[in-house]
Amino acid sequence: MSKQPVKAMILAAGRGNRLRPLTDTIPKPLVPLCGKPLIEYHIEKLAAAGVQEIVINHAWLGEQIEQALGNGERWGLKIVYSAEPEGGLETAGGIINALPLLGDEAFLVVNGDVYTDMDFAPLIEQVRSLSGDGNRLAHLVLVPSPEFNAKGDFGLNTDSRVQSEGEHTFAGLSVLHPNLFKDMEVGFIKLAPILREAMQAGKVSGVLYEGFWSDIGTHERLHEAERLLCS
Repeated sequence: MSKQPVKAMILAAGRGNRLRPLTDTIPKPLVPLCGKPLIEYHIEKLAAAGVQEIVINHAWLGEQIEQALGNGERWGLKIVYSAEPEGGLETAGGIINALPLLGDEAFLVVNGDVYTDMDFAPLIEQVRSLSGDGNRLAHLVLVPSPEFNAKGDFGLNTDSRVQSEGEHTFAGLSVLHPNLFKDMEVGFIKLAPILREAMQAGKVSGVLYEGFWSDIGTHERLHEAERLLCS
């Protein structure tokens, strides 16, 4: 079991078209939820769980993200940035581009545009145990599918292996090993096909989380999350 410092990546390069015009002037991860930039909730939870270094990728208005968050000192960790060209590199492309910063061990990945009350500590245990030896290359958090994704993304077997089709929605929280992207070059690459290939080989585990989770991708979902969370 690895005892290397735990690293995480927050995916923050999306344009946020469905949140326009709000995201015309600020990047989506800095959109406030209950008065606090959405990405700060992730940083606080990662710090509390013991993450020592966070890599944040960015494309649209990325300089605002760097100015707002700095080097991570105020959270007691280190933040480094992985800049991408205009339009970004999609999820897998962004991760592959950041691999030199993430190192050779498994790392936690958080989509910058979701919110959850999930404790990240169990995911840190997955980072420690995901060796990339071929048995497992990824561990995903799934949630019951919301109305906007009623068909679901993936399924979950009784032995906690994730299936490539099913009734659950990917929560945008995962633990990945660099070997998942072995020999892949940087480019505009989506993550789902890579995960599905690994699932078909039985190399992706998962867990179903039934607490609070929201994809803050539209004005309606942002307002609903604020209605439920802000007091």
